[in-house]
Amino acid sequence: MTIGIAHSHLLLSRPNLWLLLSLCWLSIGHALAAKPQVLVIQSYHAGYEWQADYSRAIRDSLESLADLEFFEIDSKRLPEERYRAAADLAWQRFQQRRPDLVIIGDDNALQLLGPKLATTDTPVVYLGINNNPRHYLPSRPDNISGVLERPLLRRSILHLHRLFNGSLKRVLVLFDNGTTSRTVWEEEFASMPSRQVGPVDVRIELLGEFGQWQQTVEQAKAQGFDAIVVGLYHTLVDEQGRHVSDQQVINWSSAASPLPLFAFWEFAVGPQMTIGGLVLDGYSQGTEAATIAREVLEGGELPAIPQSSGEGRFVFSRSQLQRWQLTLPPSVAEQAILVP
Repeated sequence: MTIGIAHSHLLLSRPNLWLLLSLCWLSIGHALAAKPQVLVIQSYHAGYEWQADYSRAIRDSLESLADLEFFEIDSKRLPEERYRAAADLAWQRFQQRRPDLVIIGDDNALQLLGPKLATTDTPVVYLGINNNPRHYLPSRPDNISGVLERPLLRRSILHLHRLFNGSLKRVLVLFDNGTTSRTVWEEEFASMPSRQVGPVDVRIELLGEFGQWQQTVEQAKAQGFDAIVVGLYHTLVDEQGRHVSDQQVINWSSAASPLPLFAFWEFAVGPQMTIGGLVLDGYSQGTEAATIAREVLEGGELPAIPQSSGEGRFVFSRSQLQRWQLTLPPSVAEQAILVP
């Protein structure tokens, strides 16, 4: 009798049973399909080409594997006293999201958020770090590692010397006075105003105001320099303290410079910009960081020793080479990428 009642009850409840089974399958399917969550905390803003390029690389490498969210601190355009408030918002987002992995782009974000993230179990992969990460992090946290960015200053200058057939004697290197620029000055110049790179005397200027930048560029030839290499120029302000767009700075510099203008980063190469050189690019940096992130998400471990940025690549502007009547040495021309 009991068996008969149970069977009858089962028959009467069959639609509900099918609904229950369908929900179970949907739930299992959702669990199987759920992607790991990755929060990308970025020092700058989407319009900054370096950041746009590495973001594209992260998407290309990880979008099929993980759900990505990007959070910008915008420290190229915000005044420095507002960095902390922007970083606090990023930290709040981390706490709300509780991602499976964090990717941090560039020095400011690591400096502002690294110590807090070091207290968590969340794996963190950084990229674009110019300073020694130990300056930003307590001891050596097991959950944080990544890719260092090292401007190829010495190799770039030596290649320029070849481009000028040995006639290059003095080079002026121009940077803004942002965090990354100060780090390059400390790391590459030992906080000194100049250094010798082979036979070339290299002087560096860190400038905060666009007016200072303009005056320095205009006077460079009269000061005895043979060429200018542009580093970073994204935090300059005008006399009223208002941010000057990076495109305005590089376009003015290209038009007004009495000397050939070269670059350390690919984003500064092109028409109405610089001639080019041996440069770093954001896409390669993003790809390296994404490779580490993928390995971690698939069950691997963070590298115990941070990786260094790649070898760089030769990128030159055809129009700028023609303007300055420069011809690439055959050994460089055969591997160079030419842009308009």
